[in-house]
Amino acid sequence: MERPGNRQDRSVGARILSRCCSWEALKNTFPFLWWLPQYSIQWLQLDIIAGFTVGLTVVPQALAYAEVAGLPVEFGLYSSYIGCFIYCLFGTSKDVTLGPTAIMSLLVSVYTSGDASLAILLAFLSGCIQLAMGLLKFGFILDFISYPVIKAFTSAAAVTIGFSQVKNLLGLKDIPRQFILQVYETFHKLPSVRLGDAALGFLCIAFLMSLKFMKEHFPRVYRGMPRCYRLCYIIVWVTTTARNAIVVVAAGLVAYSFHVMGLHPFILTGKTAEGLPRFQLPPFSEKTDNHTVSFSEMVQEIGPGLFIIPLMGLLESVAIARAFASQNNYRINTNQELLAIGLTNFLGSFLSAYPVTGSFGRTALNSQTGVCTPAGGILTGLLVLFSLGYLTPLFFYIPKAALAAVIICAVAPMFDLGICKTLWKVKKMDLLPFLVTFLLSFWEIQYGILAGILVSLIILCFTIARPKVKVIDPNGVTLMVMSGLSFPAVEYLRDAVSEIAFADSWPQPVVLDFTHVNVLDYTVVMGLRELQHDFQSQGRSLLFSGLQPDVLQILLAADFKDFQHRQSITANDLYDDGSTQPLLS
Repeated sequence: MERPGNRQDRSVGARILSRCCSWEALKNTFPFLWWLPQYSIQWLQLDIIAGFTVGLTVVPQALAYAEVAGLPVEFGLYSSYIGCFIYCLFGTSKDVTLGPTAIMSLLVSVYTSGDASLAILLAFLSGCIQLAMGLLKFGFILDFISYPVIKAFTSAAAVTIGFSQVKNLLGLKDIPRQFILQVYETFHKLPSVRLGDAALGFLCIAFLMSLKFMKEHFPRVYRGMPRCYRLCYIIVWVTTTARNAIVVVAAGLVAYSFHVMGLHPFILTGKTAEGLPRFQLPPFSEKTDNHTVSFSEMVQEIGPGLFIIPLMGLLESVAIARAFASQNNYRINTNQELLAIGLTNFLGSFLSAYPVTGSFGRTALNSQTGVCTPAGGILTGLLVLFSLGYLTPLFFYIPKAALAAVIICAVAPMFDLGICKTLWKVKKMDLLPFLVTFLLSFWEIQYGILAGILVSLIILCFTIARPKVKVIDPNGVTLMVMSGLSFPAVEYLRDAVSEIAFADSWPQPVVLDFTHVNVLDYTVVMGLRELQHDFQSQGRSLLFSGLQPDVLQILLAADFKDFQHRQSITANDLYDDGSTQPLLS
């Protein structure tokens, strides 16, 4: 005969299994199941337009961002398509597009020094860390990185990335990667500028900025607009939207024309590996001329990047997803976003990709073109695959100055020091983590980010350790604590209450109003007990008012039952389930 305990265990296991395998759980794991049953022809049309438009942008940007990462240009394309397919299945934002970005490429350059094997291994390890964070529901960690730190980092990264491309824009060689040395060497070698590269680079920047200005200020389509004007608008919209691709193609044709004539005024991208990457394991060791670099040595060489790159990848993508979800009135699942990004980096490492994240520029373009679902990314991925399969021989003639122009125009909007004025008006203390992050990021990126987070946490802890105590009844001494109490605030609260209460020799009772206090810990309870003993030794009375039910339970659980409440509530006023009588204020 089966024991009752076994039947109970089986029923509990069956309930857990049915909950994990339910349709709701399946849709939460594969978010495309939410929108796929409602998919329509109209959605398909808009997704095709958006996917094609983003595809025209991602190809030239991928080539340019590979330059930022210090890798051959084909690695930018290797990293651009896998996220399009993965995010379609696992992403919760209709707008986000995953792929190489300026910031992530800069970080890859810093921590791998242009070593392709290290970059691929970094993608694998970053994906593992991000997957683990998503499975363990660690998305809340991102909430501890304040907005000033994010803005300071992106502004510093914009300056670093933009200046790193000056050498390609001007045709300079042998420029170091470290920012301070880079600035010095760039100015030192200005007499060596190649006029052909400089002229082409500045023309490309001017053309890109002109098209961007035209897109932002061109009149919108309205009902009743004449057909000729409507056609003109479509032509302008396509031209301005695909401006990166147009600039790269035009610059390539110019360079090819000079090449045919036997002239070489530009530094070209050069030979690019043709075809799709092979599916293979990430490099867990690396052979050099002298010896084999082991896995542990490769990890040591990556160093802090093993922490910084997964964190910044998640932060950038989740911040973008939240911004566009708020703008377009839908919600995202942060932990599911972590899984989507982690899976993209993990699988991408098997296809020679380096770490990727959400791209703000391409996501904005995706949203503006009216994308309805993540399915728009499928066409974007197919366009990248087409470029890899058939267009790579043509990349030989793309001038590096043109790619540098694309990068500089892409990162320029990221530089935003105007936020300093807003921070000064809202909360001056927030300028401190902003400036610390901004300045230290020019020295070492990881130090800037970590220092900014540390300063933000210190400011946060300071507000916890110094709660506001307000005197609300000057005639009798009534002190209102304006926030929750945690252990760092104990000594400050005792000192503040004692200073106010014992300043007058008249032995009037002191009332602590805990109306706004809903959190206590054991250290605070012990501090309150010692404060009451201080009052008793001085022949004074300390009363408590406005105790919340949870706070009262904590006091009684800690055997602090001899306190005086304004309404004389004791342990007898508690129901059996721990709730309080209605007379509690």
